[in-house]
Amino acid sequence: MNETIDWKELSEVEKLKYESNFLRGTLVESLADPITGAISEGDTQISKFHGIYQQTDRDLDKERKHQKLEPAYSFLIRLRMPGGKFTPAQWLKMDALSEKYANHTLKLTTRQTFQLHGVLKNDLKKTISEMNEELLDTIAACGDVNRNVMSHANPAESPFHAQVIDLATRISEHLMPRTTAYHEIWLDKKLIANSKQDEEPLYGVRYLPRKFKIGVVIPPHNDCDVFSQDLGFIAIVEKDAIIGYNVVVGGGLGSTFGMTETYPRTGTVIGYCTPDQVLEVAEKVVLIQRDNGDRKNRKQARMKYTIDRMGVDEFKEEVEKLLGYKLEKEKPFKLERNGDDYGWKKGTDNKWHLTYFVEGGRVLDKGKQQLKTALREIAKQIKGDFILTGNQNLIVAGVTATEKKKVDALLKKHGVAPTEISGLRQNSIACVALPTCPLAFAEAERYLPDLISKIETILEEHDLIKEEIVIRMTGCPNGCGRPYLAEIGLIGKSPGYYNLYLGGNFNGTRLNTLFKETIPEDEILKELRPIIADFAKNRKAKEHFGDFVIRNNYVKEILHGKEFNH
Repeated sequence: MNETIDWKELSEVEKLKYESNFLRGTLVESLADPITGAISEGDTQISKFHGIYQQTDRDLDKERKHQKLEPAYSFLIRLRMPGGKFTPAQWLKMDALSEKYANHTLKLTTRQTFQLHGVLKNDLKKTISEMNEELLDTIAACGDVNRNVMSHANPAESPFHAQVIDLATRISEHLMPRTTAYHEIWLDKKLIANSKQDEEPLYGVRYLPRKFKIGVVIPPHNDCDVFSQDLGFIAIVEKDAIIGYNVVVGGGLGSTFGMTETYPRTGTVIGYCTPDQVLEVAEKVVLIQRDNGDRKNRKQARMKYTIDRMGVDEFKEEVEKLLGYKLEKEKPFKLERNGDDYGWKKGTDNKWHLTYFVEGGRVLDKGKQQLKTALREIAKQIKGDFILTGNQNLIVAGVTATEKKKVDALLKKHGVAPTEISGLRQNSIACVALPTCPLAFAEAERYLPDLISKIETILEEHDLIKEEIVIRMTGCPNGCGRPYLAEIGLIGKSPGYYNLYLGGNFNGTRLNTLFKETIPEDEILKELRPIIADFAKNRKAKEHFGDFVIRNNYVKEILHGKEFNH
């Protein structure tokens, strides 16, 4: 142990990381323990770096405790897939693994990747090993490192789609942890007895103070909410080419009820870099956070707090000092929306691309609606790709006109042909929440569809059913579903009760504001009804709902995260 470190001043996780022998911990021993379905307490933190979260079925917790049984432990497995692009073979592999080892569903996440839920401890290694057969991995999908790098999703919307997915992949590889622990534990590579053979030239022995997120967008699209990322790159297009990227730093949406020193923050544009400078800029920003982030209090450890402590100007100066050159002045850009545009579109590649709405990002067969089966059959018959969006939706990408007809026929055959849905539902996101997330105070994924149906009744009364409004719900304030950027945000406080936030904007550049605190469904509907009526009667031409509630003083515009309150 390093005697110069006063571990009493640091968070417990810092010591765990240091003593983990480059993310090995005692995972091998925990996985082999037949007495429990859980892994050790320390390994629950270390396993996150391997893309794994230990969970329980909270619907069963009380009954199992009453029966003097341990909780129904299972694990979430999250993939690392920059830009969310999967081959049909990889889709089929994930589908098969979900049936063989998980809960028979696939969860499309807000970071453009898959999650498997309900994997038992004894099946973890088999699941990850079989993923590897199709060149899939889970390393760095969670933990205090750079996580899955997001990018613009739809090939039909920009001829530069392939370029930014390639960039996302190169950023991800550049910032990947170098430890060999992942391959040793999950893929049976030869164990390294002497830890000195491992090194982390970028991260060091304690990795980052907290998680780190990166996204790349191509204006006017903001489909990965670039201002919510620790580090974002906004593509600047001139003369039919990406000439460079504006650099955005300090976004992050997690906060904690009752702690005013925690707050969501939108990123700050600090300059512009050329395409060949992106990897270096990303690395230096990560290094600044590594060396300056708060390692004492994990609730203050994200880079947004580092920047607010240092000040934007000082942070930028430190980045430029490490770069050895100054960032250029930011270039003009315009973002129009942060949602997905649904339906078939023909791209500049002369291929067809279908953006398909997946409610709550949950791919499953339910009654006559056999979405999981339909997508399995599609994957067997196309040569294109599957691309996951940052809004929990799916793009069947790069198909021929003949394949397009097959896709339509298979969706129809299995009862899941695209149908017209409200503008509110089109722009909805819900985190998993109950029953598996240990942090959730209230429902989200299982409840939001029903609440939207009730809000739709109000919208229909005012001929607003097609009006696009961004609504997002999470079961806690940690921000996984990016609720703080929604025009209507709902964050769980306790079972059946939510904080209601209003005033985010349609392009994802402004935080919303607390409107009503700790209210149940009937009050949510009661509060929204007169505002929707006012919006229908008095909005300006093409004015979005979030802008309207700010202009009409329903809530005050938040100019900086420090002004935010729960």
